[in-house]
Order: sequence, then C-alpha cells, then structure tokens
Amino acid sequence: MNSLKIKIKPIWEEIDIVREQVNSFLTKNNFKQETVYAMVMTASELVENAVKYGADNLQKDKITISVDILPREIIIEVKNKIKPENRKEMKMLDETIQWIRGFQDHFEAYLDKLKHVSTKKLAEGESGLGLVRIAYEGRSILDFYINENNILAMSAVYKI
Repeated sequence: MNSLKIKIKPIWEEIDIVREQVNSFLTKNNFKQETVYAMVMTASELVENAVKYGADNLQKDKITISVDILPREIIIEVKNKIKPENRKEMKMLDETIQWIRGFQDHFEAYLDKLKHVSTKKLAEGESGLGLVRIAYEGRSILDFYINENNILAMSAVYKI
C-alpha cells in the first residue's frame, strides 16, 4: 500500500495545498490524468465540507487527509472534529449518502440534484452538489462515521 497523509488547518486557504499534494502523489504513481482529476476533485470536495461543517478551533483542530493506493482501489479519507451542535447536518449527510446509493447510475443522481438545486434558493457559496459530484464525477462510493470524540471520518472509495 502506498499512502499520502496531510494535516491542514480548517481554513479555506489550505485546500489548495491538498489539491497540489494529491495531484503530485497520484501523478508520481502513474495514474492517468482522468483518474488524477477525479481524485483531486474528490479530495477537494471532502476537505471543503470539513472546513464548512467542522469545528473551527484553529489552534487545536486539524483536518487529516489520507490517500491510500491499494491494488484495486484508491481510498481518500478526511477526518475532522465536528461541533456537537452539527449533529443535524450529520443526519442530513447520512440521508444524502443513502439517497445517492439509491441510484444504480450516479449520473441519474447528479441530474436529479441539478434539477433540485436549480429550483431551490441556496446559501451563498453553496451548490449542494459536492457529494453527488464525488459519486458521479469521482466514480466513488461514499461512507462516513463519527467516533465518540466527535471526529467525523468521510471516505470515498474509487475502484481502479
């Protein structure tokens, strides 16, 4: 197994570091540009969600990103501390992942979500497309868990 581990502060400006390092790591491991793009986008979307919904203690809390290359898959996992009051968002996260899994073809989920967001007023900077983009464009299976210390671990598994 070949792995990349990154720790960043939970701030928007650090996301470019993740993009650059994931791109470099996968390129050095001879993946096609199409795969590299999909995995960089996936890592970016997961980290953006961690920044948006995570705890915001810059002195203490970090976001941990791991990219693991296995013989038949690439696993991207992002871990971050969440605020206890964000449990409502975690319920919505679970519902969204289950909704995506309900489609045999993730393209259908992507189209359905596009239709939905085109008719709904969203908060500034929010598209509501991140997770469905990971499933469709990133061709990845999403999952998550929250441990007893309020650490959220989101993973995306891409079959090689």
